[in-house]
Amino acid sequence: MKNGLDDQQSAGDGPEQKAFREDVTRFLAANAKPKQESRPWAVNFHVDPDKARREFEEGRAWQTTRYKAGMAGFTYPREYGGQGGAAWQEQIYQEEAANYGSSSGFVAATIAMLGPTLMAFGSEDQKRTLIPRLLSGEDAWCQLFSEPGSGSDLASLGCRAVRDGDEFIVTGQKVWNSAAQWCDHGFLLTRTNPDVPKHRGITMLLIDMSTPGVDVRPLVQATGAAHFNEVFLSEVRVPVANVLGDVDGGWAAARTVLSNEAAMIGGGGARNYDSLIRLADLYSRRQDPLVRQELADIYARERILEAMSMRIMTAVRQRERPPIDPSLLKLYYTDKRVRSGDLTAFIAGTAAMLTDDEATRWVAAEVVGRYSVSIGGGTTEVQKNNLAERALGLPREPTQDREVPWRELLRN
Repeated sequence: MKNGLDDQQSAGDGPEQKAFREDVTRFLAANAKPKQESRPWAVNFHVDPDKARREFEEGRAWQTTRYKAGMAGFTYPREYGGQGGAAWQEQIYQEEAANYGSSSGFVAATIAMLGPTLMAFGSEDQKRTLIPRLLSGEDAWCQLFSEPGSGSDLASLGCRAVRDGDEFIVTGQKVWNSAAQWCDHGFLLTRTNPDVPKHRGITMLLIDMSTPGVDVRPLVQATGAAHFNEVFLSEVRVPVANVLGDVDGGWAAARTVLSNEAAMIGGGGARNYDSLIRLADLYSRRQDPLVRQELADIYARERILEAMSMRIMTAVRQRERPPIDPSLLKLYYTDKRVRSGDLTAFIAGTAAMLTDDEATRWVAAEVVGRYSVSIGGGTTEVQKNNLAERALGLPREPTQDREVPWRELLRN
């Protein structure tokens, strides 16, 4: 059953939208998995690496199914493998797909980050070659940005790429790389000029993860899952033709990826109001006035997030400037995630420490993970700086190193 917002949108369909919605429902009915009643306390990660890999590949296969049926890449030009359509098509598809169990999973996230970046910075050959493979799931991409000493201050990164004729030789380390152990391609930030200020000597390279010298090592998290990785690059040879954007000018492309990542995380983050209601019933706390007040707050925040996400993603799909800074969406979701984690702990209390069933494991995952989004995809502090500078026009944060050559910077 659709929620109230979706019902209003459906009722407002014109003839073109109605016909498209019917096409979508026919496609989903014929190809998608029915939305089965999931286990009440299922978590959104796997501690078994085989199950995690299987879920990744299922998402990739579903993206391929969508693409072959003309149900993917709605706003991308036809010459680049898209449908040449409108942003409302993606919205209608998502509304109807919410009633089914099939999802593109992680692959959808990298399409949201890399697709617009290829459109903005890719060469004509890159767009014609790579975008169809991205939209179809034929290529699965991972982000290779953060380093052990360059997380919040990403522009200080030190992974070196030295030009050797028609190739770059890359040496360095990346970390917190989601799904890198399963992806066959990566978009990589490198330091190509150490003699200019840090933002000006960065180049983005598109690499094949099977290239000799690439070593991916999964990182086990507190939950037991190993979704993140560290990636070591030892004299990896990458063709100069694989530069995305300009040599030494990769920071602009990186900013586009990061902006889309913030919008994707904020708009696509898990909504857990229904689970919190179920938890309140389990612990007989539904009538507690403090719990009811916090539940109402979570519900309102999730609805606001949906509305903001719709506006931002519509603009992104139309290659327009978002009417809301994506950092605001990420910050709002981060705050909501902390609040819902705190409410989870408040509802369950010490009783959740007395058993080891699915419900208490769900509680543990919510409490342990409530600050994770405050770091991933750009820390809260970075997002606040972005919002202050880009949206509010406030002065940049004072710094001593903006014009200092990277080679002279103090580093960890």
